[in-house]
Amino acid sequence: MDEQLAIRQLKNGDIGGLESLVQRHQVKAVRTAYLVTRDLGLAEDVVQDSFLRAFRSIRGFDAARPFEPWFLRSVVNAAVKAAQKSAQHVTVDEESGEALFSELVARVESVESQVETAEVQRQLWEAMQKLSARQRAVIVQRYFLQMSEKEMALELKAAPGTVKWLLNAARERLRSLLTERSEE
Repeated sequence: MDEQLAIRQLKNGDIGGLESLVQRHQVKAVRTAYLVTRDLGLAEDVVQDSFLRAFRSIRGFDAARPFEPWFLRSVVNAAVKAAQKSAQHVTVDEESGEALFSELVARVESVESQVETAEVQRQLWEAMQKLSARQRAVIVQRYFLQMSEKEMALELKAAPGTVKWLLNAARERLRSLLTERSEE
């Protein structure tokens, strides 16, 4: 079933359209939520709740626009709230965390660059874990979801300058953490 048909079904109150949307967007949504929450179980709960919220609010969705960015923004917002609510630093199983992050980085050809890339990924993953949920969220929105600053401003209901500030603060914190790491 195509996405537009699924959305029409949902707008008509037929929950059957949700199955198609779940199959199409669940994996990316869970990855997105996981990058913000650092907890796979919590990320899965966030995504499940986000699908149900999408079903309840689909009538307000403009079907002329793509579903994925609208839905993933909802996932990011819910993930930030969930991470802040839990207010705990969850220890991530190194293997699953690194495996997820490895999927985000393009494959390299030489053995030497693979070793270098693996080390950079590990360092970046560790640094990301030290960011606040809000900082992780803006990094995920910009670099994983590839949202423009304008899209982020609309989603956050904030001025473009505020988004630039949030993004800059998150990048500076990452840079600082990575610099500390390289000096050790």
